[in-house]
Amino acid sequence: MAAQPSVNVARLTYLLVCMAVGTALSLSTKGTGLEVSLWMGVTGGVAVAGFFILVETLIRGFSLRGFSTATFGLGVGLFCAWLLSRVQISSLFELAFRGSDLDSKPLALTFDLGLYASFGFIGVVLALRSSRDDFAFIIPYVRFRQDASSGQPLVLDTEAVMDGRVAAILRAGFLHGRLIIPRFVLDELHVLANSPSTAHRHRGERGLASLEQMQTAKDIQVSIHDANGMPPETPMNTRLVETTRLLGARLMTGDETLTKVAKLQNVPVLNIQELVDALKPVIAVGAGLRIALVRPGKEDHQAVGYLADGTMIVVNHAVQKMGSTIDVVVISTLQTSAGTMIFAEPVAG
Repeated sequence: MAAQPSVNVARLTYLLVCMAVGTALSLSTKGTGLEVSLWMGVTGGVAVAGFFILVETLIRGFSLRGFSTATFGLGVGLFCAWLLSRVQISSLFELAFRGSDLDSKPLALTFDLGLYASFGFIGVVLALRSSRDDFAFIIPYVRFRQDASSGQPLVLDTEAVMDGRVAAILRAGFLHGRLIIPRFVLDELHVLANSPSTAHRHRGERGLASLEQMQTAKDIQVSIHDANGMPPETPMNTRLVETTRLLGARLMTGDETLTKVAKLQNVPVLNIQELVDALKPVIAVGAGLRIALVRPGKEDHQAVGYLADGTMIVVNHAVQKMGSTIDVVVISTLQTSAGTMIFAEPVAG
């Protein structure tokens, strides 16, 4: 959106141009039978400029995107009116008033004008109320290009909804786009929330609470996707991949298996756990750290501390410092199935 000072400069320039046009008009009529005085020309120019500036102020929230959408709706409405006019409904007026003194042609013309105006208005309003998915439904094989600022939509699976970190990732600016929750994902959350298993019930309730928070947030767009042409017995992963492909979206999940399935089918997928792993700091040998020692290690002389992401650091010859925060230097790292273990020594001095 243009900055307010720039808009004011444009308004002032337009006002001056209208005044100049009014002045030129008054000067051009001198010596003719329709002579216009100078003050009338200037006043007329100011009046015209004031009218259009008022109109511009009233449509301040109407963007170029809205204008193009309204134009599309107007075209659809006028096309529908044209189809009805081909039925020759207006010819009924000629039949109704045949033999009378009343001229039926103006009535027929008025009826056609009202028909086009009414359908044009309805088309504009319906288009402005519609979303991009509605346009994709009207034009099945044509999709509007996503803006760089809005990004592709994100289809969330059950794991991503229950994870609870999606909203924070969006607010941090790392991701953009509207969140789409398929109806069958919502149904699965309801099943989990009503499960007799305490663990499943807590996970389902946490997912529903997370979804409710995202729906009520003003800075996050969430929609429930109902269209589903697949039978209920279709596997969940297949339904998620096909829904994502149908919507031209990206799939967000925390499930490693679903991530592999989506990648094999060339469907864009974002794995939350992969993002977490990518953001973990890379600790190299020789790096200095400040760590709080919280428990003894495997060996008698070792003490153990943890980084903010949960990475365990084993500090040699530091059992006497347990319960305090010390400076250490990394001497080696070990990659395990549970993650990376780091071995360190206290800094001398």
